[in-house]
Amino acid sequence: MKDFIKSVLATMVGIFGFFIVMGVLTMMSIIGMVASSSAAQNVEENSVFVLNLSGTISDQGTDNPLSLFTGDDSQSTGLNNILSAIKKAKTNDDIKGIYIEAGALMTNYATLQEIRNALADFRKSGKWIVAYGDYYTQGAYYVASVANKVYINPKGIVDWHGIGAQTMFYKDFMAKFGVKCEVVKVGTFKSATETFTEEKMSDANRLQTQTFINDTWQNICTAVSKSRGISIDSLNSYADSYLALQSTEMLMKAKMVDGMMYSDKVKDAVKKMMKLEKDDDIAQLTLSDMLNVKDEKVDGDKIAIYYASGDIVQDPKAATMFGNNDYIASRKVCKDLEDLMNDDDVKAVVVRINSGGGDAYASEQMWHQMSELRKVKPVVVSMGDYAASGAYYMSAPASWIVAQPNTLTGSIGIFAVIPDFSGLVTTKLGVRFDEVKTNRHSTFGNLMARPFNAEETAMLQASVNRGYSLFRQRVADGRHLPIESVEKIAQGRVWLATDALNIKLVDQLGGIDDAVKKAAELAKLKDYYTSDYPAAASWMDNLLNSMTSSGTYLDAQLRQTLGELYQPFTVLRSIDKREAIQARIPYAISIK
Repeated sequence: MKDFIKSVLATMVGIFGFFIVMGVLTMMSIIGMVASSSAAQNVEENSVFVLNLSGTISDQGTDNPLSLFTGDDSQSTGLNNILSAIKKAKTNDDIKGIYIEAGALMTNYATLQEIRNALADFRKSGKWIVAYGDYYTQGAYYVASVANKVYINPKGIVDWHGIGAQTMFYKDFMAKFGVKCEVVKVGTFKSATETFTEEKMSDANRLQTQTFINDTWQNICTAVSKSRGISIDSLNSYADSYLALQSTEMLMKAKMVDGMMYSDKVKDAVKKMMKLEKDDDIAQLTLSDMLNVKDEKVDGDKIAIYYASGDIVQDPKAATMFGNNDYIASRKVCKDLEDLMNDDDVKAVVVRINSGGGDAYASEQMWHQMSELRKVKPVVVSMGDYAASGAYYMSAPASWIVAQPNTLTGSIGIFAVIPDFSGLVTTKLGVRFDEVKTNRHSTFGNLMARPFNAEETAMLQASVNRGYSLFRQRVADGRHLPIESVEKIAQGRVWLATDALNIKLVDQLGGIDDAVKKAAELAKLKDYYTSDYPAAASWMDNLLNSMTSSGTYLDAQLRQTLGELYQPFTVLRSIDKREAIQARIPYAISIK
C-alpha cells in the first residue's frame, strides 16, 4: 500500500511539475511574441498593405495577445488603427498599394464612410487599390467600390439589397410572464419606449426612420455611382433584384465587379499592377504590421483624441453584464477629461463619441466636465455612427462639432421606463403584499407589489419634464440657439448629420482628421501630433482578461447562438438594472 501511495504521489508531482514547466514556457513564448510584434516593422521595397474587411470595427482598437497564436486580428480591429495604417501606407514610398480582402463586414455606415474616405484619399497619391472577396456584404462592397479594381470569386456573392430598419416589440412577450413597463417620456419622436409598450411603429417614429434610412442609402448610392460609373437608378434596380441571389455573370454585366477569379489567381492580378514577374513574391504587410511601421517624425504640440463609445452609464456593472465592455462611464470620463484639462502638454482635445445615449444623469455630469474643459482649451467633438440623445447632451458644449454624413444624431428628449413585475409576482406566482406606512408615498416604487397610481405617474412625468427642459437648455446654450428653435428640432427626433448640419446641431461634415485639423486651428497650432486616450491596457492586462473573463466568453457564445435575438435578450435581461430616466435613441432598431 505504501508503495502504491508513493507511486500515486510521484505521478501527481510529475504532472504538476509538467504543467508548471509548460506554463512557464507558454508565458515565455507569449512574451517573446508580444515583444517581437511590438518591434519596429521593416517595410520592404514594393510592399502591399493587406486590409481585411470582415467582422466588426470599434472606434478604438485594443491589443488581443491570443490573436498572436490564432493570427486573427478581427477581435482587435479599431477604426483608429485602420485610419492610421492607411495614412502610413499613403506616405511610405515602399508601399505601392492596398489589397482589400472583403468578407462578412458588419459595421455601421458612418464608420464605413470614414474608412472609404481614407481609401479615396490614399488613391489621390497615385497608388492603387485592389479588392477581392468570395462574399461582399453590402457594407464591405460600399467600401471596396472605391478600389481601382474589384474582383470576385466566380461563384461569389455581392449582397446589395438597400437598407431596411426593423424594430422589435416586446410588449406581448413580456405580458406572457405578467410583466409590463411603466413609461413616461417627453418628445413625440422619442420612440425608444415603444419597443416595450406598442405592437408597431408610431407614425412619428416611422417618419423619422424612413427619412434617415432614405438619406443614408442615397449617400451610399451616390458614392458607389461615382466610383463605379453606374447610375443611381441602376443601383436601385440592382437592389430591387436582390443581387445576392443573382449569378456572378450578372455582376459583371452590371459593372459591379471588374472580373471573376479564384483566390489563387488574384496574386497574378496584383503582380500585374506592380509590374512583377509571375515568379516574384509579393511583400505583404498586415494591419498589425502597419501599426508598428514608424510614423513620420512630427514635432510640435499635442492634440488629445479621447474615445468614448457605448452606452452611457453611471455604474459600469449594468453595462458589463454578459461581458459587454463597450460603455461610457460618467465618473471615469469626467476624471479623464479633468486630467486632460489640467495637462499643460495637451493644447486641444478631440472627443470621439460613438453612442446612442443612455443615463440622463450621467450625461449631465459629462456635459459639465466638457463645459469646464472648453473654458481652458478648444474641444472638438467627432461623431461616429451615433452621437444621439445623451451622447448629444455631452457634445453640446463643444467648441465645434464634426460628424460623418451618415451619422445619426440629435434625439433631444428624455424618458423613463420602469418594469412593472406586479402581474408576474401577484397574479402568476400568487405572492400577496400588505403594507403600513408613515407618509403618503412611503412605498412608492415597489413595482413587485403594484403599478404606479395616477398621482405617482404624474410626479414621475414632472421629473422627466424637468429633465427635458434642462436638456433643451443645455443644447440652446451650447449651440447658441433660442429655446424656441431647439424645441422645433427636439422632441426626441433623430437626424442624419446632413440634415443636422442645416439645423445647426453640427458644424461640419467629416471624420476624425477633420476634427483634429479644426482643433489645431482653434488652438492656433502650426505643428502638432495626436495622442489617443484613454491609454490602451497593457498586453498583460489584456491577456489576463482574455484568459479569465468568463463574461466575455459567455457574451461571445450568446452572440453566436442567439444571432439577431442577442440584442433583445440582453435588453430584457438588464432592463431592471438601468437607471430609470434615460436619454437614448431607439436602441432596439436593426438597420441592414
